[in-house]
Amino acid sequence: MTHKFWLTVTALLTLGPLSGCGQASGQTNQSKTLNVTLASEPATADPNKSTDTNSGSVISQTMEGLYTYNKQGKIVAGVATKMVKPTNHGKTYTFTLKKNAKWANGQQVTAQDFVTSLQRWVNPKTKAQYANLLSAFKNYSAIQTGKLPASKLGVKALSKTKLQFQLTKAVPYFNDLVAGYYPLNTAAVKKYGQKYGTSAAKTVSNGAYKLVGWTGSNSSWTYVKNPHYWDASQVGIKKVKVSVTKDESTAANLFKSGKVQETTVSGQYVRANGNDNQLHTHLLGRLQYLYVNSKKTKTNSENLRQAVSYVMNRKTLTNKILQDGSKPALSAIPHGDQANPKTGQDMATEIGNLLPTDVSKAKTYWHKYLQETGQSKVTLNLLTDDTDDDKHVGTYLQSVMQKNFKELTVNITSIPHAQHVARDFAGNFELNLTGWSTNWLDASDFLSLAAKTNTVNFTGWNDSKFNQLLNQANNKTGLARYNGLMAADKRLMSVKGYIPVYQPAEAKLTSKNVTGLTYSLLHEAQYKYAAWK
Repeated sequence: MTHKFWLTVTALLTLGPLSGCGQASGQTNQSKTLNVTLASEPATADPNKSTDTNSGSVISQTMEGLYTYNKQGKIVAGVATKMVKPTNHGKTYTFTLKKNAKWANGQQVTAQDFVTSLQRWVNPKTKAQYANLLSAFKNYSAIQTGKLPASKLGVKALSKTKLQFQLTKAVPYFNDLVAGYYPLNTAAVKKYGQKYGTSAAKTVSNGAYKLVGWTGSNSSWTYVKNPHYWDASQVGIKKVKVSVTKDESTAANLFKSGKVQETTVSGQYVRANGNDNQLHTHLLGRLQYLYVNSKKTKTNSENLRQAVSYVMNRKTLTNKILQDGSKPALSAIPHGDQANPKTGQDMATEIGNLLPTDVSKAKTYWHKYLQETGQSKVTLNLLTDDTDDDKHVGTYLQSVMQKNFKELTVNITSIPHAQHVARDFAGNFELNLTGWSTNWLDASDFLSLAAKTNTVNFTGWNDSKFNQLLNQANNKTGLARYNGLMAADKRLMSVKGYIPVYQPAEAKLTSKNVTGLTYSLLHEAQYKYAAWK
């Protein structure tokens, strides 16, 4: 394959002048609608309740935090007037908000709107599954356990435009977290309560675009330019029409016919269209996993986890089946996620391959599993998304397991992403092909998925040695922290607490008549930077 993919956050893909087809004639001025696709339906437009990448996509286009990202993917001031330096040994952040930061309804974005959001997010009554993103805030743990009310969280409105965060310890990647702390319109939250974010009509945006036409269940909607956005003069495209397109061959045909100007395509398209100069592939800050449910007696077995991990050939999967630039997982840490603070070496490379293929070992572990459970025949269900890639990967895993484990039958259930996420959190699976995307470059995010207290530890797996290593690492700094995270990774992989499969790449088709769309390891393109040529 001739396309490049990127292994560091500084290596970005910017789509500038291109040649080829994919844009309807005459659609060259900024009053025209940009048509794009998304792989699946969002579950919510509520930032406090978002757990899936599709909801995150909608929110990132329509909301803005204190910090945001420029077109090169670097963190810059958003609603805040500037990037701030923390005081109190890195534990206190005091922000001043832009006075011209406005909601799409014309109201001013205030410090209280951030307080409303974060207190609602941390409140156990909200049942926010990613409330742990606030774990560094003062009183977080006491609030989560019901010992203190949400009003005691370390966030305070000092005035209409002054906001302060109080942390329990310095966090090296806190600026990245701040970019994901979105405000909520206080009046709208009071009006809609738990129904906030369930449709466009029950959502208020403060970003470059407002969400229009999403009912909560339909497969198309529009981002309409927010005339009150503080930087509205720099938003070139007034409307972006989004259509859910799960079949990637359909997506490619829509692009070729000029009906969409940005879409994601499969490895099959990449293989067949290697010279298409509108095709670009970039690696994602994401890992796809095979989860084995430790909450169920049938699958609560290290022998089963070891067997499944050793039997799969990750290089075959990425090079022969996906063929889109995806990389085999080497451990629980993806390429580009963290660098050695002393040498600059990528952690994934430094650790090496902790997930080798060894069919002989796989069969040995499989027979140990049969012996410990007393089974002679086993049927397991594999849960996947109903997207093309997940179906292909699921079929590969089914094939390689059934080929080498003669006593095993694997049945595949492929369902829409939102339903899949609901089953993740309910623990309603035996084998589960799922993924995790990070918002910051630090290995702790991926490792913490297996921590005992993490709300997204879907399998219920628990290992005291791993938890101890991770906690010790998170209380260190610099090289000591880096080495501690590597030790936690090695422990996790030695017992296969969960099973990383591959690091996905994304293949994008983008029209030659659109400029300003930039992709990175962490972030999708922001349409506010796009423009018609």
